[in-house]
Amino acid sequence: MDPVTDWTTDFDITDADYQNDPYPVWDELRAGCPVATSDRRIRTVLPIRWDDISAVAYDTEHFSSVDVGTLPAPSGTSTLVAPPITSDPPFHTAARRILLPHFSPAATERARPHTEAICRRLVDEVADAAAAGDGTVDAAEAYAQHIPVGVIAHLLGIPDDDIPTFLDWAIRIFQSGEPAIIRIATKEILAYFADQVAQRRVEPSGDLISALLEADLDGSPLTDKHLTGTCFLLLMAGIDTTWSSIGAALWHLATHHDDRDRLVAEPELRPTAIEELLRAYAPVTMARIATDDAEIGGCPVHAGDKVLLPFPAGNRDPEKFERPDEVVIDRERNRHFAFGIGIHRCLGSNLARMEMQVAIDAWLDRFPGFTIAPDTEVRWGGTQVRGPRALPVVLQPPTG
Repeated sequence: MDPVTDWTTDFDITDADYQNDPYPVWDELRAGCPVATSDRRIRTVLPIRWDDISAVAYDTEHFSSVDVGTLPAPSGTSTLVAPPITSDPPFHTAARRILLPHFSPAATERARPHTEAICRRLVDEVADAAAAGDGTVDAAEAYAQHIPVGVIAHLLGIPDDDIPTFLDWAIRIFQSGEPAIIRIATKEILAYFADQVAQRRVEPSGDLISALLEADLDGSPLTDKHLTGTCFLLLMAGIDTTWSSIGAALWHLATHHDDRDRLVAEPELRPTAIEELLRAYAPVTMARIATDDAEIGGCPVHAGDKVLLPFPAGNRDPEKFERPDEVVIDRERNRHFAFGIGIHRCLGSNLARMEMQVAIDAWLDRFPGFTIAPDTEVRWGGTQVRGPRALPVVLQPPTG
C-alpha cells in the first residue's frame, strides 16, 4: 500500500514505522484530531484519548464485539466465533462466567509452580546458548515466547510435544501479516481443538477442556463451535499478549540500566515496576463494529464502521498520567488499562501478571547485567498485539 502522508485521515496500523514506534503518531493525533479515520481497507476509526477509548469499550449498545480483529477478515472466511470475546451481552455475561473460576487468583497460584519450572528451564537454556556462542541471545525468541505457550498448554492439558506447534500457530497468525497464512493456521487450530474435545468426551482428564465439557450455558451444554472457539481464544489471547509484555519489559530493562539495576537491588519493587511496564508498553489493540450511527469525541461514526481501541495510546494520555511517556518504575497511582476495560477486560489478567512476574524474577536473578547486543537490531511488530519480535541481548551473569 501507499505510504501514509496524513495520519488523521489515512492511518495504517500495518505501517512498519508505526509498528516500530507509534508514539509520535499518537502525539500528533492528540495535538490535532484525536479521532483519526481511514478508508484503506474498510472504513475504520481510531480514537487516541483515554476517555474516548473507554467510552466505546463501555458502550455495548452502539459498538459490538462480534468482530474484534483490527484488520478485516480475509476474503472468503467467516468471522471467528470465540466466546466470550466475540460476543455481546447478555450471551457474553454467561459465557464469561463459565471461565472466570479457572482464572481466579487462587487458580493462578496453582499455576505458579509450573510457570516457575518453565522459567528455570528456559534461563538455563539461555545461559547455555550464550556460553556456546558469542554471549548474544534473542530474549524474545529464546525466552519470552516460550513461557505463555507452556503455561496455556498445561492448563488445557495439551501434551508437551505439541507445544512447538502451538508456537508456530501463534507466530503465523500474529506475525505473518499474510491473510492466507492466517486463514490456514486458524483452520488448523480449530481442527486440533475439535480433536481434543472429542478425546475428552471419551476420556476426561481434569484439565480446562474437560471442565468446559462439563459446563452448561443456560441449562444446555456448550456447543462444539463454542468449545473450539473458546479454546482458540485461550490459546491465542494467552500467548502473544503475554510474551509481548515480557519481551517489552526485557527490552526496557536492557536499554534503561538505572531501572534494571534498581530492580536487581530492590526486588520488592518489581510488582510495582511490572504495572508500570504494562502501562507503558501495553501490547493490545482491540476493535468494535458500530451497530448504529454514533459519535466518538465529536467525530461522527457510521453503522458498520470498524472502531479500533488502542489501549497503549490511552495509557499514554497526558490527561490521565503525569509524565506519560516516561517509565516511572515506582509510580504509585497507575490505573492503566493494559488489560482492556469494560465487559471484555482480560479475564486472564491474574495469570498474565503472574507469568510476567515470574519471568522477570527468573531473568533478573540469573542475568542482572544484560544489555542490548551491539550492532544488532531490535525489531518490533504487530497490529493486534505489538511487541518485540527480535530482541538480541548480551548476558552478563553475576561474578564471584
